[in-house]
Order: sequence, then C-alpha cells, then structure tokens
Amino acid sequence: MQNSNMLIQISRLALTPYSIYNLSALFFLGLANNNLGGTLPSDMGNTLPKIEILMMSDNHFEGDIPASLQNASRMRFIHLGDNSLTGVIPSFSSMPSLKYVMLYSNQLEAGDWTFFSSLANCTQLQNLNVDTNNLRGDLPANSIANLPKSLTALSLNSNNILGTIPMEIGNLSNLSMLYLDTNLFTGPIPSTIGQLSNLIVLSLSKNKFFGEIPPSIGILNQLEELYLQENQLSGSIPESLGGCHNLLAVNLSSNTLGGIISGHMFARLNSLSWLIDLSHNQLTMSIPVEMGSLINLGSLNISHNNLTGRIPSTLGACVRLEALRVEGNLLQGSIPQSLSNLKGIQVLDFSQNNLSGTIPEFLETFTSLEYLNMSFNNLEGLVPTGGVFANKSGVFVQGNPHLCANIAVEGLPVCFDSASAKKHKFFIPMMIALSTLVTLALILGMFNFLLKRKYTSCERIGHSYMELKRITYGDIDKATNSFSPANVVGSGQVGTVYKGSFYVEDGTIAIKVFKLNQHGALDSFIAECKALKHIRHRNLVKVIIACSTYDLVGNEFRALVFEYMANGSLENRLHSQVGDQSLGAVIGISVDIACALEYLHNQCIPPVVHCDLKPSNILFDHDNTACVSDFGLAKLIHGCSSGGQSSTTSIVGPRGSIGYIPPEYGMGCEISTEGDVYSYGIVLLEMLTRKRPTNEEFSDGMTLRKYVDASLSRTQDILHPGLTSQTTEQRVDHIPNLQEYNTLALKDICALRLLRLGLLCSAESPKDRPAMHDVYGEVTEVKEAFFSMDN
Repeated sequence: MQNSNMLIQISRLALTPYSIYNLSALFFLGLANNNLGGTLPSDMGNTLPKIEILMMSDNHFEGDIPASLQNASRMRFIHLGDNSLTGVIPSFSSMPSLKYVMLYSNQLEAGDWTFFSSLANCTQLQNLNVDTNNLRGDLPANSIANLPKSLTALSLNSNNILGTIPMEIGNLSNLSMLYLDTNLFTGPIPSTIGQLSNLIVLSLSKNKFFGEIPPSIGILNQLEELYLQENQLSGSIPESLGGCHNLLAVNLSSNTLGGIISGHMFARLNSLSWLIDLSHNQLTMSIPVEMGSLINLGSLNISHNNLTGRIPSTLGACVRLEALRVEGNLLQGSIPQSLSNLKGIQVLDFSQNNLSGTIPEFLETFTSLEYLNMSFNNLEGLVPTGGVFANKSGVFVQGNPHLCANIAVEGLPVCFDSASAKKHKFFIPMMIALSTLVTLALILGMFNFLLKRKYTSCERIGHSYMELKRITYGDIDKATNSFSPANVVGSGQVGTVYKGSFYVEDGTIAIKVFKLNQHGALDSFIAECKALKHIRHRNLVKVIIACSTYDLVGNEFRALVFEYMANGSLENRLHSQVGDQSLGAVIGISVDIACALEYLHNQCIPPVVHCDLKPSNILFDHDNTACVSDFGLAKLIHGCSSGGQSSTTSIVGPRGSIGYIPPEYGMGCEISTEGDVYSYGIVLLEMLTRKRPTNEEFSDGMTLRKYVDASLSRTQDILHPGLTSQTTEQRVDHIPNLQEYNTLALKDICALRLLRLGLLCSAESPKDRPAMHDVYGEVTEVKEAFFSMDN
C-alpha cells in the first residue's frame, strides 16, 4: 500500500482521521466541503511527500499553513479557501509544477511578501487567489515583474494592500482576470494595464486611485467587465474606451468624473448587455441619444450627476432594460412615450429632477415593474391606480405639488375632477395649499427614507457579475444535494439538469451540469456561454451564472445556473397532456417562440442561430410564458452577405435534433437563420397536430410536413381534436346562432393560417422560407384576430 499511488476523497465528515496524513503514497487528498476543524499537521509536507492535489476548502481549519509543505515538490493544486487559517503564507519556491493556489477567505498575512516572490519558480502557475485575507503593506514591484507569464488569473481583492500598482503589472501578458478591488491602493492607474491584451475582467473598484482613467484601457479589445467604482478618479471618460468592443459591463460610479457622456463612444460599445453605471459623478450636458443603440442593455444608471436636457426618446429602443435610474440630475420635459417599449423593466427612478407633464398611463401596463420613484419633480395631473400603482410600497410620487389622486395617497390631495385633472386643469386652491403643506411636512420623512432605503430589485440587477463568479463546486454540490437523482429534472447527451437552491431566500434554480466525458460537451458549454453573454429577453431562459472549476478529484467541472422554469416543457404539454391544450394557448406559445427567434436573428449583435429548436427546449415560467432554452449548439454570426442572408462556417455532421434539422444541413450547407425558421415551422405543425416528426407513420418518404400539406383542405382531419372548433356538422346536439357560427369559423381560419405558416417555414429550400421578422408579424396578427373574438 505504501508503494502504490493513492487517492482519497472524503465528504460529510466532522473530524479528520489523522491516519490519512501518514499515507506516504497519497497523491490526492480531497476533504473539501465538510465541517472539519482543528489545525493542519505541521509535518504534513514530510509525511505526504507525493501529494499533488490538496483540496481542503470550505471547512473550519485554523492555525498556520504548515511550512513543511515546501517539501511536497510534486504539488499542482492547493485549495485551502474558506477556512479560518492564520499566520504568514509560506513559500512555494520548491513546487515547480504548481498550477492553482486557492487561499481565499481566510485570515492569512503576507509578512514580507516572500510567498509572492517564491512564485517566480512556479513556471506553470495559472491561478493565484488570496482574496479576503489580511494581506498588508505595499505590493512589491519586483515580485510582480517576476510572476510566471503563465498566470491567467490574479485575485488579491478584499485585503488591506497599500501603495500603488507597480508598472510591472503589464508584464503579465497572459492575464485574463485581475481582481485588486477593495484594498487601499492609491496613486494613478498604471498605463501599462493596456499591455494586458488578454484581459477579460479588470476590477480596481473600492480603492483610493486618483487621476484620470488611462486611455490605454481602450486597447483591451478582449475586455468584457470593467469595474472602477468608488475611487477618486477625475477627468473625463476616455473616448478610447470605445475600443473595448467586447464590453458587457462597465461601472465607473462614485468617482469625480466630469465632462460629457460621449454618445459616439457608447455607440461603439453595442455589446454592452449587463450594466452601465456612471452614477455619483459630475457628468454634465445631456444624455446622448446614441444610448438608444444599446438594445441589449440590462441596467442603466446615470443618476446623481449634473445632466440637463430631456430624457431621450431613443432609450425606448433599449427594450431589454430591467433597471433605468436617472434620479438626482437636472432633467426637464416630460417622460417620453417611447419608454412604453420597456416591457421588462423592474426598476424606474426619475426622482429629484425637473420633469413635467403627467404620469404616463403606460406605466400601469408594466407587469414586471417593482419599484417606481417619480418624487420631487414638477409632475401634474392624476396619479394612475392600476399596475404598480396599486402597490403603495413600491411607488413614490411625493414632492410633486400639482399631482392629485382619486384614492387615498399619502401626501396627495384628492382630485376634484379626475377628467379635468388629466387635462391639466385647475384644482381647488384649498387643495393646492393643503398639498403644499403636506409636501413640506413630508420632506424630512422623505430625506430620512432616501438615507435608509434599500432597493432589492436594483441591487439584484446591478450586482456585479464579477462577484457572482465566486461560485464553487461545493456550492453546486450543496445546491443539488450532492447531485441527487431526486433533483434531476432532465438529461441529455451532453448534460444533466438538476433543480436546487443556493439559499432559501433565492428560491429554486436550475443547474445544467455538463458531462465532460462525452464528446462535444465542453464545446457545448463554451457555445452556451458565448451565446448567453450577449442576450437578454423575456422569452429566453435567463442564465444566472456560469461555473468553471474543478471537482473534488481534480477533474474539470462545468455548469450553468438558470432561472428555474416551474411549468415544464412544451414536449410535456403536447404529448403528456399537461397544461393548457387550447388553440389560444398554441397561438400564444407560437408568438412567444417567434418573438425569441426574431430577437436572436435581428436584434442581437452579433446575431445568434439557435440550431436546436424543438419542444423539449421550450420551457414555461411561473406565468406560463414560453422561453427558449439550451444554447449548446448555438452559433454567433459574424458576417452577412450582400443579399441579407447570414451564415457561419460549414457543418461537420448533423447539427440539431432528428426531425427538426433543416434538410440543407444534412447536405453540409452552412448554418443560417433560415435553419431556425425551418425548425420553428416543424414545431408549429407539431403543436397543431400533436404528432412528432419522428413518429413511425412518417416513413418511406412521408414526413410531418407532407402529411399536413396533403390534407390542408381538410383541417378538421389534421388538427388535434382539442383544437377543432366543432362546427355545426359535428355538433348535432346544438345549432349555433350566427354570432357563434362566425366565432367558430374565425377560429378555424386562425388555425388554417398557422398550418400554412408552418408549411411555409418548413419549405425544403431555404430561399423559400420567410424571415423570422415576417413570421413574428404573421403570428402576432393571428393572435390579435383570435383574441379579438372575445371582445
């Protein structure tokens, strides 16, 4: 036993069996995610001379990291994060094969930073994470200069590091993630940051940096996340930032930045999809109309500046916005009617400006809106009562002396005549006086509220994606109850989907764990990440976070965490008789799917081809909204031909699922948006007939499409019985009146239009298929015609 290689992985322990440390042949020790305590043996580096992987994170270990670990010369992975370790971090100079050093969330100290200098000998080092410890003192410039060029991730955040960032930071040419936030760094941001050409995440927030943002940051064309908030940076936002054309999130809030917001620069950053936060600065002039080009943006915060002019109507084009905050400026004019397009908005704050006009009635129709603050402006007229306005705790309209209400609203008078109030006519002078007195009395209360308020929705939306990246294998393990079969909600060729929860208050989530031992699984994970980072839409399943790490035995681990879809899949609805089976439901689902594909094809930059649309990849949320999921085969289209048709590389092997793959893919043709249109047509025909395209009856050249095409004149024979109108010939027990007959006939017409659309979309030749924009227009017309019968 002493002469053979050994691997030990243990979970769910409260005490460490010390005999483990005497197994001299042991090369892997996995004790992570337990409740282990006590100290690590001082001689464990001597008793475990062959150890290569040491994973003891997420426990309660105390005391020093044993200096004897220097004798473990074969060490490759050290994972001691999330413990209570103290003392000075030891040297790693005798570990040339070391790749990962994960010491985050302890109480470790740097001493004279010898450990940092010792890493120069670790020529294969990829990831150094010592965040959230007690590191103090200046970051040594010579040690930074000598860190291995192989280093791709450096995390020193949440310590007490002083001084400046050495100019030598630019030597780390392979660095993709740099976290130095929440320290005591000072001085200017070094211009050599621009030499880090592979940088994806740069986080320097919550320090004491001063001076201007170096223009060299604009050279970082791979940069996706930039966090510089809560420093003392001054000057203007550099125009060169427009060169970071892959940016997804930028946060420059809480500095002393001045000058204008450059519309030209932000027009170049059309990849921005997570957040822009420029709040709490000294920016001047107007909000640029070019902001409307950021159609994928999720959160825009430009509050507490010195911005003037009007809210640009172009912001109505940012239809994916979930949070819009412009409070604390000098904005004038009315709230643009174009903002009625922001159907998914959750947080709106217009407070503390000089806005005028009436409160737009379209705000009542926003079903996702949770927080609306319009206080301290010059708004007038009647306060609406529907939608979010029915939730008094989520709406704030104080400080508008010419507003009134038809129902009791604290601080507002009752409208004398609601019709005249809507038309901006006079109020009774006594009411005006009363309103003014009450408003003055409320100012102190409102001031106290502004100091203490916490915006739950806004914090969720504005939460840094950088901070979410800390999810570990242990988190996934706990969330899924150690990947219990009882938590499995679906399984495919490249992954298994579990339901679970990180924290009770977060509710249920869906976790897709990729089967990396299966061919194509890693490619599928990468494809989903590339596609999902660019997209945001109410009819697409929302991704919460990606997890890329190692499991307890050192194997690669990949997972995606999604919003949980509580009402199952379209596959179950069609073939297991679950949920609403009516024609109205089918029409609604067809609109939802078409809306998602129209967004992917025409509004995403770059456009996205899903490549695997089928009923099992269409899920329903708690509101029974259909959402497209599974982007494991998706492709981004980076160019379009002159004819407007877009394509990517040629296909090697089938791409999609049997029955839904367009015929041209089987002949090696290029992936295109027309392929998604074909799959949509087949799904539409399947919804109407309840017949899978892979049914046994479709053989010897017969297909679902040919079956429908041959019998189109007899729609009653094609449609599933649950969708037929049962006209007078079939309902012998009842003779409908003329109005009933017209209604039944119109339903048949709607069904026939959908059948014809399904045939058109699934045409053999791609050039004969309509574009998704036209498909969406047709199903929307069908929906309007169908539901108009109820009015």
